Amino acid sequence: MAKELTVKDLLDNTRLKIVTGEAYLDRKITTPDISRPGLEMTGYFNYYAPERIQLMGITETSFAHRMNHEELLLIARKMMQPNTPTFVVSTGRKLPKEFMQAAEENHIPVLATELTSSKILANMTYFLSGGLAERESVHGVLVDIFGLGVLITGDSGVGKSETALELVQRGHRLIADDRVDVYAQDEERLVGEPPAILRNLMELRGVGIIDVMDLFGAGAVRSHATIAFNLHLAKWHDDQEVDRLGNGEEVMKIQGVDLPRFVLPVQAGRNLAVLVETATKNFRAKLMGFDATQTFNNNLTNLISENSK
Repeated sequence: MAKELTVKDLLDNTRLKIVTGEAYLDRKITTPDISRPGLEMTGYFNYYAPERIQLMGITETSFAHRMNHEELLLIARKMMQPNTPTFVVSTGRKLPKEFMQAAEENHIPVLATELTSSKILANMTYFLSGGLAERESVHGVLVDIFGLGVLITGDSGVGKSETALELVQRGHRLIADDRVDVYAQDEERLVGEPPAILRNLMELRGVGIIDVMDLFGAGAVRSHATIAFNLHLAKWHDDQEVDRLGNGEEVMKIQGVDLPRFVLPVQAGRNLAVLVETATKNFRAKLMGFDATQTFNNNLTNLISENSK
């Protein structure tokens, strides 16, 4: 499910300050789309979307100076609908007094910023897109390893939490244990975060629930992370086919986004934390253009060519 956001959430997470309507900050924001109501200032309301945040910049406020009191008050009251969450004024501008009057009449808060319209638009869109995105719950553990979010999955009891605990002890950071809420930040990026009830907590069989932040400090946890790839821990079977060269990359799809997936066989004696670290370093090396599998193939080709001569 998607989160619910209010105007107060927007105020707390972007560079905005309140101008008026402090008592109405609990108004709901239901869409990440933001309107620049230029046409509406001229009286064209055929496609007006009142449920959006209305952003007023230099263009809109300058145009208002050309209108008389009655026109402005009429336009303002048309724009201030019951489901309009808030008006935001950029670039240090001020709303006309008619808009302030209509905002007070309809209990709509007015926020302001010194940032330009394009900058505050980008800030608000980024925050709202993540906050209002649909969440998908994934059974697994998310750990920040060398700056990359690694989603560790596997069957129950395979050792996901124990591996994450050792990774935390080795200086990496826990995002979520047991359940990860995943949402698409855009068409290519997935972000994972913990459910509120499980934030900073980890369950270890035989030990119970521990608070990672209390035991290891604030540097051992993160609130969210972009997921780079999925590492699936699979119990070892003698007849199991194993990728020996590391070129058999799979893909899992979450929220319509393709996520690289690798399978790591688990058996007694394997140091999973070290293997996960190495897999992460290898993944990052491939992103930078260094592929050990390709190097091996090139060496093999050169050897065959030399022997053929």
